[in-house]
Amino acid sequence: MKIKQGLLGVILGLTSVQGVIAAEVVKEPVLSEAIFAGGCFWCMEGPFDKLDGVVSTTSGYVGGHKNNPTYHQVSSGETGHTEAVKIVYDPEKVGYKKLLSVFWRNIDPTRKDAQFCDVGPQYRSGVFYLDDAQKMLAEQSKLALKNNKPFKGDVVTEVTQASMFWPAEAYHQDYYQRNPVRYKYYRWGCGRDARLEALWADADH
Repeated sequence: MKIKQGLLGVILGLTSVQGVIAAEVVKEPVLSEAIFAGGCFWCMEGPFDKLDGVVSTTSGYVGGHKNNPTYHQVSSGETGHTEAVKIVYDPEKVGYKKLLSVFWRNIDPTRKDAQFCDVGPQYRSGVFYLDDAQKMLAEQSKLALKNNKPFKGDVVTEVTQASMFWPAEAYHQDYYQRNPVRYKYYRWGCGRDARLEALWADADH
């Protein structure tokens, strides 16, 4: 009887451990992705990296017609791509609506085929949705901005179904962290922060 009870204890113990392991597996977050274009991709990683729930940001290219494009090809404006960032996030911690809000506050929605000092379709702004739910939220967000924009000028940022996203070369990834002095000089020289301040200064008033 003692042996049976001992075995029973071991079995129950193993079952309990298995239950804990199973519970831990179930708790693994189901991650989602989002793709936004806002001009120079160096400048778009930081705002999203700061958000709790964002797992990673990757600079790359989207919206074009050439496979595996290089930075040189994209920057020429001949491939149809725009510089963009792909965001991997935990939707239990940060929602797509929040990502959209951060996106708008970090671009100039009034510039067509350009952002700040960078000119050309390769720098156009856009929300590149990955499913119908993202499309609906992006279009609603854009309409809300049109109806309540705190600046003059039309909202020309595109809302487009995402094509293949191609990661940019390694030296572009996390550029703002690895080359902070050069990055800050570029950002200042491009007038990005000054323009963003002018656009959004009255947004919360």
